[in-house]
Amino acid sequence: MTIHGLNKTTLLDYPGHLAATLFTGGCNFRCPFCHNASLVMNPSSQPAIPEEEIFSFLKKRQGILEGVCITGGEPTLAPDLADLIKKIKDLGLPVKLDSNGYRPDVLEALLKNGLLDYIAMDIKNAPARYGETVGIANLDITPIMHSVELIKASGIPFEFRTTLVREFHSETNILAIGEWLKGVPAYYLQSFIDSHDIIAPGCHAHDDQTVFRFRDLLLPMIPGVQVRGLSE
Repeated sequence: MTIHGLNKTTLLDYPGHLAATLFTGGCNFRCPFCHNASLVMNPSSQPAIPEEEIFSFLKKRQGILEGVCITGGEPTLAPDLADLIKKIKDLGLPVKLDSNGYRPDVLEALLKNGLLDYIAMDIKNAPARYGETVGIANLDITPIMHSVELIKASGIPFEFRTTLVREFHSETNILAIGEWLKGVPAYYLQSFIDSHDIIAPGCHAHDDQTVFRFRDLLLPMIPGVQVRGLSE
């Protein structure tokens, strides 16, 4: 399996765990505000880390690392994702998967085989604006809906999260997301940050006050909603 990035130590990517993060290339979405544009649009231009090097590192950190996060890009596009996860879990390390949720068949198989310990799924926007937000006109969001229900019923820890962008997320959209995800135990709002490697320059963050106002709008529907990366 081709890995295009390794963050050797993070306390942020896998909640409650000292983890390493692996980055896969390619994606089935084209979100204008994506902060890993090179990895999504032209993964072959990015350096590849041999799998042997990845596992040599992980073996050396056994007893120190508490988990591995697999992110992207979109990891569920990789045909050998399950094999990679099995090898990681054979080292005694739990695995967190980040996904956009557009391949529920892959998620279902991974869950059925007990290969995941935590899932984080991006909720790009309210259903009515999903296609626009991910850069695909007339997107069928049925797979997204399916993944949300799979994850909710998975029996493992999970979170949903939305990156807030001024051009895409309004109060109306936030309320619609709240109705959709009503009652989920973990939902995070995070503010857009311009990495200068985004797919469509010209996106902007909401001010902090607006982000926290959105949180307050969601609280009656999702009591566990939190803002990530900002201090009130």
